[in-house]
Amino acid sequence: MSTTVIVLFLSIVLLTLFITWWAAKRTTTAGEFYTAGGGLTGWQNGLAIAGDYLSAASFLGIAGMIALFGFDGFFYSIGFLIAYLVVMFLVAEPLRNLGKYTLADMINSRFDAKKVRAAAAFSTITIVIFYMIAQLVGAGALIQLLFGIPYWIAVLIVGVMMTIYVLFGGMTATSWVQIVKAVLLMLGTVVIAVLVFARFDFSVMTMFSEVKTATAHGEAFLQPGLKYTVPLDTISLMLALVLGTAGLPHILMRFFTVKDAKTARSSVVTATWIVGIFYILTIFLGFGAAAFVGHEAIVAANPAGNMAAPLLAEALGGDLLMSFVSAVAFATILAVVAGLVLTGASAFAHDIYGQIIKKGQATQQQEMKAARQASLWVSVFSILLALGAQSLNVAFLVSLAFCVAASANLPVILYTIYWKRFNTTGAITAMLFGLISALVLVAVSPNVLSPEAGAAMFVGEPLFPLTNPAIVSVPLGFLGGWLGTMLSKESDARRFAEVSVRANTGYRE
Repeated sequence: MSTTVIVLFLSIVLLTLFITWWAAKRTTTAGEFYTAGGGLTGWQNGLAIAGDYLSAASFLGIAGMIALFGFDGFFYSIGFLIAYLVVMFLVAEPLRNLGKYTLADMINSRFDAKKVRAAAAFSTITIVIFYMIAQLVGAGALIQLLFGIPYWIAVLIVGVMMTIYVLFGGMTATSWVQIVKAVLLMLGTVVIAVLVFARFDFSVMTMFSEVKTATAHGEAFLQPGLKYTVPLDTISLMLALVLGTAGLPHILMRFFTVKDAKTARSSVVTATWIVGIFYILTIFLGFGAAAFVGHEAIVAANPAGNMAAPLLAEALGGDLLMSFVSAVAFATILAVVAGLVLTGASAFAHDIYGQIIKKGQATQQQEMKAARQASLWVSVFSILLALGAQSLNVAFLVSLAFCVAASANLPVILYTIYWKRFNTTGAITAMLFGLISALVLVAVSPNVLSPEAGAAMFVGEPLFPLTNPAIVSVPLGFLGGWLGTMLSKESDARRFAEVSVRANTGYRE
């Protein structure tokens, strides 16, 4: 552990704590706590969305996946990027026009029912916890590598810090931490990519030809099928990645931090450019790690490959670049987990406590108190789960969260906006079908059960063959919504007409 590492880490921590202190003075109402008062501009929110989206899975997980499995690892980059087109064209504008603080607000704009709000809140909290586990696993591996401290202590350190950000700063602090982190992450990624490209004489063809001989996989490294040997599994993974973003509550919540739908659209355009450039550069991170770090060194540092990017930085720029990249990765994790905690806390405090338990009569101070208590419990629960998931790749863990989001949330969002016949029963069955099927299939998949000790969380024969169940659970979510609607006679054409006008124009009486 060098002085450089300590100084850079402390600089990042102090910067984020200063932002939290500054934001805490400006967070006095529920609206400011949940959505920063809707005061972010398009470019600010676009950077914050990119900061929220470019998580440990993107920076640490994808680089490791490409370094270990070549083309199959790049599937994640492709899926994460294309997903933003679904958000931009189908979800962003209607969501901003219909919602207030949370995803459940948007759905409840059409169905004024406690059962729908409760189901949406439960789905949100489940996705948040899946996503948070991935970030905490990445944080634990990173700090363990740099400082030589036990994994569980590293996870606790990150857990405490993310809770502080949310408890005191709310969405304002979280947004500005994400903006700063997005800028630093892009800077670090561009520097590494340029250094890698220079090693290959700034020639793409030279890079591809040398990578063929840099790993034991040979030419297979540049072809699909190295990790995902079952084509159906690959399709299922891509389905989860492409459709999942449009159902991720912590991403959707960001559209409530701007004043109108036009600004929401400009936010997505800004975020798409940033995200697109980043995911193209992951090729250089992955190939560079494979060529200049090596399979054995990557696996030795972390069996899942999560430390490929920091190790590449060390190989190219020594302790200074590794320290900077690691500090940025740490900021990345802090920013994303803070946003996730805030999303889970909002679902509990606003939807369950404020609207269901208090029947909409809770004061802003009561909601904020409940949100801060919920932040603490969400953090504790996620930390406990992350302690048992050390051996799993963070990009893979995030793909499971995407699967749940695509299965449980996306069908309800699209049906709410575009299907006239859709009703309360359909909304509940869609969420339950998608959520339960995704969770059950993951629990009996090769990720959780494996005949080989250490290959999964438990030893046993998997009952479901695919590592990502989206190809089954996403259609079940849509089917559940259709069945629930058709088997129920309730319908409200007038309410749908009102929602359609609001979704397309933003008009409110």
